Amino acid sequence: MDLSFNKNEDHNKLLLSDLRKRFAKVKLGGGEKRIEKHHAKGKMTARERIDYLLDDNKKSIEIGAFAGDGMYEQHGGCPSGGVVVKIGYVKGKQCIVVANDATVKAGAWFPITGKKNLRAQEISIENRLPIIYLVDSAGVYLPMQDEIFPDKEHFGRIFRNNAVMSSMGITQISAIMGSCVAGGAYLPIMSDEAIIVDKTGSIFLAGSYLVKAAIGESIDNETLGGASTHCEISGVTDYKAKDDKDALDKIKNIVSKIGDFDTAGYNREKAANPKQDPQEIYGLLPKSRAEQYDMRAIISRLVDNSDFEEYKEGYGQTILTGYARIEGWAVGIVANQRTLVKTKTGEMQFGGVIYSDSADKATRFIANCNQKKIPLVFLQDVTGFMVGSKSEHGGIIKDGAKMVNAVSNSVVPKFTIIIGNSYGAGNYAMCGKAYDPRLIAAWPSANLAVMSGNSAAKVLLQIETASLKKQGKEISPKEEKALYDNIKARYDNQISPYYAASRIWTDGVIDPLDTRTWVSMGIEAANHAPIEKPFNLGVIQV
Repeated sequence: MDLSFNKNEDHNKLLLSDLRKRFAKVKLGGGEKRIEKHHAKGKMTARERIDYLLDDNKKSIEIGAFAGDGMYEQHGGCPSGGVVVKIGYVKGKQCIVVANDATVKAGAWFPITGKKNLRAQEISIENRLPIIYLVDSAGVYLPMQDEIFPDKEHFGRIFRNNAVMSSMGITQISAIMGSCVAGGAYLPIMSDEAIIVDKTGSIFLAGSYLVKAAIGESIDNETLGGASTHCEISGVTDYKAKDDKDALDKIKNIVSKIGDFDTAGYNREKAANPKQDPQEIYGLLPKSRAEQYDMRAIISRLVDNSDFEEYKEGYGQTILTGYARIEGWAVGIVANQRTLVKTKTGEMQFGGVIYSDSADKATRFIANCNQKKIPLVFLQDVTGFMVGSKSEHGGIIKDGAKMVNAVSNSVVPKFTIIIGNSYGAGNYAMCGKAYDPRLIAAWPSANLAVMSGNSAAKVLLQIETASLKKQGKEISPKEEKALYDNIKARYDNQISPYYAASRIWTDGVIDPLDTRTWVSMGIEAANHAPIEKPFNLGVIQV
């Protein structure tokens, strides 16, 4: 019996249980009472609409489930950012679906709602993936209009994207299944086709109250912008549906007629399960983020047949590089090794740290994958680049810059899974959010920050105590410890994977066993978009 394995397993399964509890709460949106009110109007909820639309026998993944988590509490919160986004299959065709959750503030747009919608469009654009909008929204949340209305990455960018996506030939279909007002009215009408649900769907630039206030005209919302008005008088919408299910059936019918897409041509063979049991990941991943473990053991439980062909195995050992398959798709894996390693020259290197030789190896491997048209998968558990005189004199900055160049200019699709630490420039070199991974997900064990809570708290404590001493205040060891604990607690909250997911720094917090599905569906989506620009590393110092 391996006591350490059992302790790790217990810890990681508790983290997984917490993930499931959090997700169950998020799924309720605005709560059970509001769901009941929604049903009383003859309407389905956002999640029910998506579930009905997507093929039952196919997998799906949810993007940004924890968006808005712990945010806007003074406004009553915004579970899941007030919008549900999933990648799944409609009549066998892979699509991304965006559905406003009208149980959350009547589907009003918070700042995070806009960010999540833009992320959904970004996924659609990068992968040329058909996108379906299920619209049911009261428009911008007015108390926070200054944070969502005027800037480049705000609400207006969505309509700009509608236009750009249309010019790219990306299919966009909208169903107006509730309110659709003001600027939001442009989204469905800038889609290829728009369906409106009779009696419950409405679309107008200004509702009856605003019309009365602005021009003195008395009119009800249905006559102003209901289904009959727009299908029979204005010609704004294309199809009238009798209820939610009818609207969704019409979408299924339209999607089923879409022709085949040009593929990028990524290599795929018949999928195979890992030979090593993936369930063992829970016992292999240490409870403490400072403990060592062999990343090869994790990789062998993620890839088909547990087969990992390592590239430059004996060189730059703190980064593992090599070829594998995930659900049949050929991938190049770049992963942080977390054991203490010894070089051929006798130097000991810390696991999770990027040294000059490992950065050099990763750069070359990334270039190879670009040459061969192989998607890249980054498995992050990185504390950063090596520091100190030996490393600086050896040119760590130059070698790190090479790796960042390669990651930045890579033209094959990249996928990032944050397993453990994701600290500082290590996050960048290992393809953090700023480096355009097609999908980025974190395990419940992940930490994202400039540095660890312990290191940051020590630095901040030094600054704080120095400041107090300047003021002539001496602090006792007990006061110093209390100050340290306070700083660390505040910092630890910010490094949580849920803190990152709530702000869409990642696309979600996932069960480690769902990693294969995320990568596989991500590559399938990426296969819709042929590579259009040549690979060019740019200027690299040698």
